[in-house]
Amino acid sequence: MNIPLTLASTVMVLTFGIHVFAGGPEYHVAYQDTLPTAHLAAMAAVLWHAVSVNLLVIAAALLWLARFPNRALAITLYVMQLGWAALFLFYGITMLGGPWPMPQWVIFLATPLLTIYGSRQRAKN
Repeated sequence: MNIPLTLASTVMVLTFGIHVFAGGPEYHVAYQDTLPTAHLAAMAAVLWHAVSVNLLVIAAALLWLARFPNRALAITLYVMQLGWAALFLFYGITMLGGPWPMPQWVIFLATPLLTIYGSRQRAKN
């Protein structure tokens, strides 16, 4: 089992937990209570839960990758996560004035780095 990739998977599982249990009441419930139409509330719910699904799929794929090397899967995972990081950075900076109001980008940079490191470590062995 590849330790950096297993660690990356664990980080994603923890991120899922933070998203659901810490972010849920703060954001998801607030969206449901404040959006002006049922359609917008439903769309917000779909997007919220799509993030949950995405985090779990990334975690599972990283765990799979820890056991079974697959270059295409590794590239797909770190491109996806770099996309998340870019979104958090862009909207944090442009809408909130800096990168730190939404520090989730740190997680979405750390896990691709672990993925790249783990994949390269495996290639050397």
